[in-house]
Amino acid sequence: MIKRQLGQGLEVSALSLGAMGYGKARELPDREQMIALIRHAVERGMDFFDTAEVYGPWTNERMVGEALAPFRHQVKIATKFGWDIDQQTGEHRGGVNSRPEQIRRSIEGSLKRLGTDYIDLYYQHRVDPDVPMEEVAGTVQDLITEGKVRWFGMSEASAESIRRAHAVQPLAALQSEYSLWTREPEREILPTLEALGIGLVPYSPLGKGFLTGKIDATTVFDSSDIRAHTPRFADAARASNQQLVTLIRQIADKHAATPAQVALAWLMAQKPWIVPLFGTRSQIRFEENIGALELTLDAQDLKQIADANIEIQGERYPAEVLRFSGR
Repeated sequence: MIKRQLGQGLEVSALSLGAMGYGKARELPDREQMIALIRHAVERGMDFFDTAEVYGPWTNERMVGEALAPFRHQVKIATKFGWDIDQQTGEHRGGVNSRPEQIRRSIEGSLKRLGTDYIDLYYQHRVDPDVPMEEVAGTVQDLITEGKVRWFGMSEASAESIRRAHAVQPLAALQSEYSLWTREPEREILPTLEALGIGLVPYSPLGKGFLTGKIDATTVFDSSDIRAHTPRFADAARASNQQLVTLIRQIADKHAATPAQVALAWLMAQKPWIVPLFGTRSQIRFEENIGALELTLDAQDLKQIADANIEIQGERYPAEVLRFSGR
């Protein structure tokens, strides 16, 4: 599989597999299927996998650790700290917590659950407004010195927070939402990353499924699905946003590709240091998505997308989630 460089010498496969959707609750009825998919990804050349202590909490890291145990030194594992999780019970108490003592408790828990003695890329999941970024970065720097972490990353951070952290411990990557229907990072985040030599790992590159073309006005989301409560997926917004899917499908048809492959290829065409992070439970969808590596959008395609200047309707998250982003 093609490799790409993030920051600080971190080289990874050009696409990454995220495990967030694998068992949000404490039970994982599809555990064996998910382990098989992750191992299939390694066999196909992928070496960059993403999890977090909050996914579950904890069931996700355990599953990823088991899946990757036979390949530990062939792969890069990214996990995250920063939510307020009781390190004894696993209860997610809501809100954020990046105090140094919490980071140290989190790393020990993640190492144990993943069955490893080091984390390749350790992200602050969300910025904690009550803890100076210099203190957070300094704590991670200590973990790197101790050999427990190899690279430092942040998620959904503002340009200011990125610069403050990077001045203490250089960042390898920022993980934030970026896609054909979430273009906000182009204003400040991408220029900041380029200036500092930091890579971007965009999550939700397929717009939570919307950019695949498989969601329309008739789609009904279960009440437990965050999309059921997300303004961008409300009926009126969904109807308006279909014009973007129509455009993507036109370009896909031209290349005998799928809309998902166009969405991923567009992201990779933006910068050579962008590594999209997608999630799937299906081996068929996995193969479809990595097929984007064989698709090169030409100048006409990119101009057609840019000139369309489609204004996306609806916020990307409910208000209670957005308040933890971009600090």
